[in-house]
Amino acid sequence: MILRRDLFAGLAAAGLAPAGLAAPAAALPRLGPPQPFSWPALRARAMALAAQPWQAPPTPPEALAAIDYDMAAALAYRPQATIWPAQGGGARLFHLSTGARQPVTVHLVEGAQARAVTYDEALFAAAKGAPELGDGGGFAGLRLMTADGRSDWLAFTGASYFRAAGPLDQYGLSARGLAVNTGQPGPEEFPRFTDLWLERGPDAAWTICALLDSPSVAGAVRMVSRRTPRGVIQDIAISVRLRADVASLGFAPLTSMFWYGEGNRRQAADWRPEIHDSDGLAIWNGRGERLWRPLSNPSRPLTNSFLDKGPRGFGLLQRDRAFDHYQDDGVFYEKRPSLWVEPVGDWGPGAVTLYEIPTDRETADNIVAFWTPAGPARAGQRHDLAYRLSWTADEPAPSALARVVDTWTGQAGRPGFAATAGATKLVIDFEGARLRGLGRASGVKAEANVKTGRILSIDAYPVVGRPNRWRLAADIATDGAGPVDFRGELRLNSDSLTETCLYQLI
Repeated sequence: MILRRDLFAGLAAAGLAPAGLAAPAAALPRLGPPQPFSWPALRARAMALAAQPWQAPPTPPEALAAIDYDMAAALAYRPQATIWPAQGGGARLFHLSTGARQPVTVHLVEGAQARAVTYDEALFAAAKGAPELGDGGGFAGLRLMTADGRSDWLAFTGASYFRAAGPLDQYGLSARGLAVNTGQPGPEEFPRFTDLWLERGPDAAWTICALLDSPSVAGAVRMVSRRTPRGVIQDIAISVRLRADVASLGFAPLTSMFWYGEGNRRQAADWRPEIHDSDGLAIWNGRGERLWRPLSNPSRPLTNSFLDKGPRGFGLLQRDRAFDHYQDDGVFYEKRPSLWVEPVGDWGPGAVTLYEIPTDRETADNIVAFWTPAGPARAGQRHDLAYRLSWTADEPAPSALARVVDTWTGQAGRPGFAATAGATKLVIDFEGARLRGLGRASGVKAEANVKTGRILSIDAYPVVGRPNRWRLAADIATDGAGPVDFRGELRLNSDSLTETCLYQLI
């Protein structure tokens, strides 16, 4: 479980940057000598690094333990020292903290030459009680600012984590460079970005290259990022080579938080009706099927793999945009971005993997989704993938099919009568233009099946007073055999009217 508010310590976690710091102006950062730089050369360097034994990073200074969340926010990068402010809003750097303890070397690239930024405590605002780090000081990452310099829209800090604010200017879920042994027995491995190369591009694009390193893998990542009216778009290429066998290798990993929603109200310990950064996993598989898997907060860690070949896309989405469903006027969960992965080229056979672990708070990321190539991950293997990340508010890859908009669970049986023992009622609402004009006499049917359980009854009908909205209600006997996997959709004759809902009763 990752404490994301430690990883993204500081005002970038809220999408805000301080203005008018009461401190003397800092000079622009000092730079080291120029070194040749190119993306092909970085990939070659990463492949060579993978052939060498892993070198553990230096032990962080003990004094970093004093730089907690609040102090990290106070140690803000001075606006006067903003890097390339004429490029949109420019870039600023993060200070090391207890949540981001390993330094990242930041390089600025111009004309195929890279120069490392020299750490200087004068680049950061003074914070009361901040320890003297001396040579142990450094940068934890960087962020890109909006034109007015008052907020940021892309941030990198902690391991290989990064995230973007969508068009609603709110941070939420995160992405990672690579996931290693996520959801496997034993400890998860967190590769980290040891170096970041920042380059200005045409049309307000930023290119960030990164060197990725961990005990089992080394690699290089290239990200071209643009802020558009529909959200942040990132075109990503990654090349990795394994130093050692690993149980699981995950590409395009997405990390989010789901505490509770309308489907698991019994876990609502807080007064707010719902608390989550994402409410479902969407998959557009290689066969053209549209799948929706509502997220859950299980009592024990759960891993689900959705086998595929040549996926067209997947993502963790926040579909519920109604403020009154959250009632949080401080962090605005209804504004959290959705994140969609669009593969470039044929990714071949593999699986979209979803890993869910229990949580009892909103500050811990407990959801991970990623692509796992088929076959064992062995030492010496090289993987080269490309994909696009879209941080958006609406559906990044809309379908003509009606989509799942709500799911609920409760006691089985007829309302007002004794509940059906050993069973659960599952209710799914679909909404979309494909359902327009259809009524009870139109021949719409619910097509569904379950594993490890039994469907006792099922019905589908239009919701009164809600155009284009239909409801599927099913009573399902769980039989005490563990999680029950439900798969259901609405069809008219042989035509699918809706995406397929995959629900796991636990």
